[in-house]
Amino acid sequence: MDFNLTSKLVKQPEDQVYIDKIIHGDSASYAFLVDRYKHMVYTIALRIMRNAEDAEDAAQESFVKAYQQIHRFEGKSKFSTWLYTIAYRVAVTKLEQQRVTTLPINQEIAETYAFQHQTPQLEHLQESEQRKYINDAIGRLPATEGLLITLYYLDEKSIREIEEITGLSESNIKVKLFRSRKVLEEQLRFLL
Repeated sequence: MDFNLTSKLVKQPEDQVYIDKIIHGDSASYAFLVDRYKHMVYTIALRIMRNAEDAEDAAQESFVKAYQQIHRFEGKSKFSTWLYTIAYRVAVTKLEQQRVTTLPINQEIAETYAFQHQTPQLEHLQESEQRKYINDAIGRLPATEGLLITLYYLDEKSIREIEEITGLSESNIKVKLFRSRKVLEEQLRFLL
């Protein structure tokens, strides 16, 4: 996923244009926002749920809830942060409702990103192999830690935005990110 500063600065005002259209009755404009954020909403749900079907359900429910509550979006944060907060809460709620179910550890999804903190061995692998090993290693982390790694490194969310999405304290997020990086590095060494 290739981000540049310009695309990030343009995204928020463009989102607001579509939000305004939706609020004024143009429900078809919501498809644009769904298309823009569906990958990350699904990724958040998958990191929590650890099951593709359940993650799809949680992602769909998140978009429905966001649509129903879009008039409550005040613009104090980015729309993506607001939406990811809904996705996180929906996934956590659904997971709590099905705690009895055993979830698989190895969950592979097609994502187009490169992880910033790579071990030297990963540099020699093809990009698709890198994604497989990174996803496998993230999948072995506890759900919250996997989500934090995904939000911080892959979606480039700030600590403040992650705090808003998850409700965790800034210090707790930093500690969990630090520990998760260490575990992730060990997992990648083990997988290689």
